[in-house]
Amino acid sequence: MPEMDDSFIGLNGGEIFHEMMLRQGVKHVFGYPGGAILPVFDAIYNSKHFEFILPKHEQGAGHMAEGYARATGKPGVVLVTSGPGATNVITPMQDALLDGTPMVVFCGQVPTTAIGTDAFQEADVIGISRACTKWNVMVKNVAELPLRIKEAFEIATSGRPGPVLVDLPKDVTAAILRRAIPTQSTLPSHPSAATIAAREVSKKQLDAAISRVARLVNVSKKPIIYAGHGILGHPDGPKLLKELTEKAQIPVTTTLLGLGAYDEMDEKALHMLGMHGAAYANMAMQEADLILALGARFDDRVTGNIAKFAPQARAAAAQNRGGIVHFEIMPKNINKVVQATEAVEGDVTVNLSYLLPQVKKVEPRPEWFAQIKDWKERFPLSSYEHETPDGLIKPQQLIERLSNMTNHMKDRTIISTGVGQHQMWVAQHFRWRYPRTMVTSGGLGTMGFGLPSAIGAKVGRPDALVIDIDGDASFNMTLTELSTANQFNIGVKVIVLNNEEQGMVTQWQSLFYDDRFAHTHQKNPDFVKLSEAMGVPARRVSKPADVDEALRWLIEGSGEGPAFLEVMTDKKVPVLPMVPGGNALHDFLVYDETKEKARREALKKKGF
Repeated sequence: MPEMDDSFIGLNGGEIFHEMMLRQGVKHVFGYPGGAILPVFDAIYNSKHFEFILPKHEQGAGHMAEGYARATGKPGVVLVTSGPGATNVITPMQDALLDGTPMVVFCGQVPTTAIGTDAFQEADVIGISRACTKWNVMVKNVAELPLRIKEAFEIATSGRPGPVLVDLPKDVTAAILRRAIPTQSTLPSHPSAATIAAREVSKKQLDAAISRVARLVNVSKKPIIYAGHGILGHPDGPKLLKELTEKAQIPVTTTLLGLGAYDEMDEKALHMLGMHGAAYANMAMQEADLILALGARFDDRVTGNIAKFAPQARAAAAQNRGGIVHFEIMPKNINKVVQATEAVEGDVTVNLSYLLPQVKKVEPRPEWFAQIKDWKERFPLSSYEHETPDGLIKPQQLIERLSNMTNHMKDRTIISTGVGQHQMWVAQHFRWRYPRTMVTSGGLGTMGFGLPSAIGAKVGRPDALVIDIDGDASFNMTLTELSTANQFNIGVKVIVLNNEEQGMVTQWQSLFYDDRFAHTHQKNPDFVKLSEAMGVPARRVSKPADVDEALRWLIEGSGEGPAFLEVMTDKKVPVLPMVPGGNALHDFLVYDETKEKARREALKKKGF
């Protein structure tokens, strides 16, 4: 007889949901009520189990849950109604799926008797969300609700984390449980003999792969570590990464989502690589004889032209003295983009712990690091058009000032961004030193992500200074959530870099479409008045000489609650370096003073 649980007898579905949140350790829920989910909202009325954050839009709830998860490592929880309530969370779920963010979404549904009748606010959310979740399920009766909720949290946080969705028909959440229910999950927990045997074979294969990788590390002359978001999945990941770099003297470059995995003040740090990454990181990837990809998936923004990617590592692989090693938790990602010389499947942190004892301690690699030093001197990230005292604010310099101003508290400073030029400037010019301090939309590139994700991060880390650095176009998409921050006194600080354009798109239009700026300039509201109308203190700064004082006000003088700073920046400022689409990773554009002046003059003649 299976073990039975009678603790839910007498509770309705909404009350079971409430109890399961307690058992799962949920402290915060983000959501929006509606008719189909009212039995649940009635059950959580005045709940002492968790704090409920009510946004202005369900998309805001989803991004808040993402920010919460990224800052804490715990799953973000969303509770919304049926129909448009559920469909409004589709974008955050797809965002979470691409970025490996654990999120559990509960949505209302019309009663089971009305499904398929085109009832009011009915939507086939299971069908709609199938492609943007790890797993989704409709709960058909109240007896299965506790197990489905338990499974949802297990799936969201196991393997590569991601979003799951639980669809809750109204008659299920209103029904009362009258009998004891089995406690055993329907997820496989007791493997068969065949599965155990397969695991033993797999462990032997893993051990052999680890040994081969260790040999490659030990014989390589110019190795590089390419660390992605996966290294942040376990608290020990960054620590083991540091141990490997110290023991084998290997420089480290990170992806956008991997920022913070390695201290960028360390001399072995190469900072972010890729389309808008550091030129020296890109050069090192192309010249390395061994690439150790740790929890990264070879995104197209990282590799550039695949046929021309990592030529030296591929040549070394042919001679059995290097190559491309892929540590990856999802088998489907191995060899999907780049053919790996060796693939190490499984949790990257666990597998690093197996690798480290087999790696030989080496002295610093003088030739390799001398070459890297030369690249850093030739292609510094500080190479851009700097501001003059009576000129316009340059976004890069503002971010550098903010980075310096928070240097003493980097371990408790979290930066979120929207998507666009500002996102890349933040990645390039803020110095990342600690894990889970960068919260941004990577794979999907979701504009409007910055503010709600910052709110979620601050809810999860109330001790931290949380700053949303946004662009005006991106901020416009979810700016109503400033009112949410005020309502719940969530002390996020917001910086909007206002150049009155969709900067990343205009950059491409300038480079590749002969300055034909088609529909990329918007008329913004008065952000300061709008913020004040929402109860959020706000300032505007437009002169370089006033930037430091404005930043100090935002960080130190604006109080414990939310605050807003609008920064009027120079326009048509390009994000450089840049690897144009189709180019090899080493074929990048860098700042050239003569070319930049000529570009400015040409734009002036065209009226910009």
